[in-house]
Amino acid sequence: MIDWSAITGFQWDRANATKSHEKHGIACPEAESVFFTSDLRVLFDPKHSTPTESRWHAFGSSARNRPLSVTFTVRGALIRIISARPMNSRERNAYGYQKD
Repeated sequence: MIDWSAITGFQWDRANATKSHEKHGIACPEAESVFFTSDLRVLFDPKHSTPTESRWHAFGSSARNRPLSVTFTVRGALIRIISARPMNSRERNAYGYQKD
């Protein structure tokens, strides 16, 4: 469970930030904006979690009104974003987003 009241900011690995921007056209501020929207949905990722670090998927609209999927973990008081990409068609259908 994530204690959202304890979160104070975001952290990016430089390589992951570059990859999300170059591969998907999603800059760090846009990916972070998903966490501040009313349509945010967060799901636990048991497949990629370990006993010492939980992984999560966030689904929501970005500040640019694009439906995004953001994979992240929480380290201390920071959300560490691992990847950000547009939602795929299965995710858009599951969460009620229209196709672009």
